[in-house]
Amino acid sequence: MKRRILGKSGLEVSAIGLGCMGMTWAYGAPGERGDMIALLRDAVELGVTFFDTAEVYGPFANEDLVGEALAPVRDKVVIATKFGFRINPTSPWPQGTDSRPEHIKEVADAALKRLRTDHIDLFYQHRVDPTVPIEDVAGAVAELVKVGKVKHFGLSEAGAGTIRKAHAVHPVAALQSEYSLWSREPETEILALVEELGIGFVAYSPLGRGFLTGAFGADTKFADDDFRGTNPRFRAEALQKNVALVEALKDIAQARNVTSGQLALAWLLAKKPWIVPIPGTRKRARLEENIAAADVSLGAADIQAIENAVAAHPIEGGRYDEQGLSAVNL
Repeated sequence: MKRRILGKSGLEVSAIGLGCMGMTWAYGAPGERGDMIALLRDAVELGVTFFDTAEVYGPFANEDLVGEALAPVRDKVVIATKFGFRINPTSPWPQGTDSRPEHIKEVADAALKRLRTDHIDLFYQHRVDPTVPIEDVAGAVAELVKVGKVKHFGLSEAGAGTIRKAHAVHPVAALQSEYSLWSREPETEILALVEELGIGFVAYSPLGRGFLTGAFGADTKFADDDFRGTNPRFRAEALQKNVALVEALKDIAQARNVTSGQLALAWLLAKKPWIVPIPGTRKRARLEENIAAADVSLGAADIQAIENAVAAHPIEGGRYDEQGLSAVNL
């Protein structure tokens, strides 16, 4: 597996990481624990060194899973987790944001126990808390860095002003935001900013929550406990239109002897050398497919063909529903 460094932080990770959320949360019933532990360990054997989790994924179950699976190889991997939500253990969804400095420190200590480690490699604020100055948040993480509990500070889905203010207090190693062929908002302002500041970019949902792999058709129905069923882009009327993009990408991929998913990941990797996608999966075959995308090289003609396809097929529907789920880093 090729490696990349997240901005100027010096934090080296595999070119493609593994987003672990879907193993326990949001996409239907959790995977069988033994199978998920085996998959996480397979990922390490296949060269993945970058694993993404969060306390809210479960809640708490995902960190515990990742901790158990990676404990035997802790010195070989980079683990990223997140703080910043108010969690009710009896509810699968967060109850608002909470980035009070004292809460950040409590979350760090609890995460260290679940992850079975003495340090968190990358600690993200999961969502900006409008009630807590970002300078206070950065200061709290800086204290955790000083005592060795955290190695690097990250932000997720933060705006330009927030990023600048946080970075002025303590270096931001990485920004994690949704970025893919059907979610290109970071291109407007954020990518230029993080490049200016020397911040790495971690792309979550780089396969559009599975959509860009061609796994879903116009008639796909989602289970009641599958978060995607609430997304405007996955509703029946939107899928009818959005599948046209997948078909166009499939043609481009087939001409290059790669899968649609590999094409989508290779496109991200070609954008900047400090962008690292973290696709998630529960399947060994899909894991191998995603990892192989790191070896797919796209030329200028390939990129142009992809860009033309995206331009010709505008995406129908927003990323999240109207009920506030945009507060969750899915």
